[in-house]
Order: sequence, then structure tokens, then C-alpha cells
Amino acid sequence: MSRDEQLGVWALAVGQTLGFAALIYIFGAILVSLEAGSTWGRAELALGPTLGLLVSAASAPFSGRLVDKGYGGTLLGGAAGLGAICLIALSRVDHLALWLGFWAVIGLAQAGSLYETCFAFLTRRLGGLARGAIIRVTLVAGFASTIAFPLGAYSGHSLGWRGALLTFGLVQLAVTVPANLIGVALLRRGERRGRAAGEVPKGAIRAAMQRPEFWLLAGLFGLILGNHTMLSTFALPVLADRGAGAGLAVLVASTVGPMQVAGRILLMVGAERIRAGTAIRAVAMLLGLASLSLLLAAGQLPLFFAYAICQGAAAGVSSILRPVLVAEALGRENFGAVAGALAIAPLTAAAAAPYAGALLIGAGGIALFLSGTLLMAATALALALALRARGI
Repeated sequence: MSRDEQLGVWALAVGQTLGFAALIYIFGAILVSLEAGSTWGRAELALGPTLGLLVSAASAPFSGRLVDKGYGGTLLGGAAGLGAICLIALSRVDHLALWLGFWAVIGLAQAGSLYETCFAFLTRRLGGLARGAIIRVTLVAGFASTIAFPLGAYSGHSLGWRGALLTFGLVQLAVTVPANLIGVALLRRGERRGRAAGEVPKGAIRAAMQRPEFWLLAGLFGLILGNHTMLSTFALPVLADRGAGAGLAVLVASTVGPMQVAGRILLMVGAERIRAGTAIRAVAMLLGLASLSLLLAAGQLPLFFAYAICQGAAAGVSSILRPVLVAEALGRENFGAVAGALAIAPLTAAAAAPYAGALLIGAGGIALFLSGTLLMAATALALALALRARGI
């Protein structure tokens, strides 16, 4: 890659980091202040991010097609700006309907400005060099939760949930949007190594969906992202229930981010020796160990950090492996559209996670909640083993 292209990748990495902090991790980061300062219950509050992720899932194929037509850069900048406006507006809402409505629009911002669009843009722009660029982006973006949880805890405590939302909205507007625009501009200066923009051939997505690998990958990454979203959303109340004090809970939740980066570095170092299929099976096992650690924890510090290490490493590696496995199993032709269609399953699972998690906690407490995340990890491992049988 040229110097401009490398700088562009790092700029997008900054945009993805703060974009995830503001548009994804924010709910879990300010949940304590939300419950203390609003009149709505946990399940009602969770409907907001759930609706946002559902809209994101429904919009993913459309976003992928726009990237394939050459509009990826416009999406990355414009959708990030839309997200900032909605966060600022959310800080002023007084009615549940408005809370849900703005979260629905945030779903459009998520679909247009986060990983799916970013990775599709990089794949189309850089071709075979995209894997290295994606790894660089995710190395930095792994710190999203590390930024979100301390910022959310501090701003929520000092300014209340409205002030916290406003803070995240201003960060999104002042930093994320410019970073995305600068990254896109720098990458467009370089040589195009991927396919030129064009129409997606009719039947391309249907042909991909007829392959068993498509559904195995969709189910596998749906379980992985659903598991991670559920645990990251309720990390603070779960850790408190397991015996962690408020400060320790924030520290453990914040440690998940650096562990994502550590997992990605290990994958990068061993990229030539570790097959993507082998790595995704390790991810499923790590997710199971993370939930089991919390299930067994009763104030034991080692088990809290065992959760953070396993959960973070698994989540970090899986975000790299999804575009890699999609490209390896289904090809790079029409990558944006195919990856967008496959993303419906993981994004829908992530959408259901906050509300489903609230229902599980309400029905059987934290123990039932953690049993559910453990079952999701076990099922993910079964699907990963099924991919192995197909040579992946």
C-alpha cells in the first residue's frame, strides 16, 4: 500500500473505534445511569438498541449494494454524521416512542458507517491487500469498549444519562465523521486494486445463499455476535451480581477491548500458520470458557479477568475472520452484496441480544442469563465443526 493508503486505513481505524463506542457500546456503558435517571424499565430501555440493530440488519444488504456501486465512502461519512445527530437528539427525549424512533435511525447509521461497510469498501478498494488493512482497523477498533465504558461511567455519573448521550454524540460529530472522511479521501488517492464499481449481477446473492457454507457462516457468526452483544450490554450488572464492586466491574468490562486487540495481534502473527477455520473453532471455545468463568465466579478476581481475556480475544478474532471466511468460502465477486446479505443473521442476533438478555435476567436472574450465553457458545462450536467437515 502507498503512504496515503496506509494513512487512510489508520484514519478509518480511528473512525471505527469511536463509531463503535458511540453507536454500539454506549447503551451498556451508560445503562446504570439510564436506569437510575429515567422512568423506563430495563426491558423498555433495551428495546431501543434492539430496534436499532434490527434496522441495521435489514439495511445491511442495501448498504453492501451501495458499496458495490461505488458509494462506500459517501456512506461512511454521511451515516456517521446521522448517528451523531441522533445521539444528540436522544439526549433530549422524554417519551419512549421518541427513544425508540431515534434508535431506529441510529440503526441506519450503524449499517452505513461500521464494520460491514468499512470492510466492503476496503475489499473493493484494495483487493487482495484488504485483509491486512482490515486487521489494522480492527486492532485499533478493539479499544472501542475500553473508551466507551470509562467515558460512559464518568459522564453518566457526572452529567446524568442525558449528558452522557450528548457527550458521545459530540465525540461522534467532532472526531468520527472527520476521521471517516479523511480515510476515504486518502484511500481514493491510491491505485484501485479491487473490482471497479458496478451493478451486482442478478442472481448473485441467490447463488451464494444456495450454498450450505452461507448458512453455516450466517448461523455461526449470528451466535458469536449475539453472545458478545448480550454480555457486553449487561457486563456491569452481571459483574456486580457475581461479586465485583462498581470500580472493578468497569475495569473488567474495559479490559475486554485490549484483549480484543491482543487476540488480533496473535492472529496476525500466526496468520500464515493458522487457518481461518481453525481460528473460528477456537473462538467458539473461548466464548464458552468466558461464560463458564462468570457462571462459576463468586467474587474471585482471576475468574473475572479470565472472562475478559477469553471474551475479548474471541470477539476480536471473530471480527477479522468474518470477512476473511466469507471471501474464502463464497468468493470476492460481489463481496459487498453477499457479505451484506450474510450479515443479516449476526446483526439480527445482536439486535435481539439486549432485549433477550433483559428477559432472561428477569425470568431467572444472572445464572439463567449466563447459562443462555454458554449454550450459544456451544451451538456455535457445533456449527464451526460442521464447517470443518466441508473443508473450511
